[in-house]
Amino acid sequence: MHFNFEVEGGNFSKAGSASSEIKKILNQLNVDYRIIKRIVVALYEAEVNVVAHAYRGWIDANIDTDKIQLTLTDEGPGIPDIEKAMKPGFSTASAKVREMGFGAGMGLPNIRKNVDEFDLKSEVGKGTKLEFTVFINSE
Repeated sequence: MHFNFEVEGGNFSKAGSASSEIKKILNQLNVDYRIIKRIVVALYEAEVNVVAHAYRGWIDANIDTDKIQLTLTDEGPGIPDIEKAMKPGFSTASAKVREMGFGAGMGLPNIRKNVDEFDLKSEVGKGTKLEFTVFINSE
């Protein structure tokens, strides 16, 4: 099964809508709740990153019998130093984003912690592509 979602940069009222949809689908497929939780945490964090940092983005979700693969691609400022961005607590979020309770610098570390495969590429001035996989039938 394949699903696509568009993410609007700056629109925090819609942040999390794709992760909610994926959660409903996985529940209907009777995926173990622990696996669903890992997927939803990772996808929500990634979705909020697009909303907080990019102009717009897209989510492609592929759900298979043994895994879910998610790809988030955005048009935005990009990440100048991925290694630094992966450190817990490091954030480039604006003051406005932090005032709303986001931007604590835990998004990327939380994503990596909850997925089985993780790949992040970014080009400054162009955007970011995050791909991650969670295997459904293994812990």
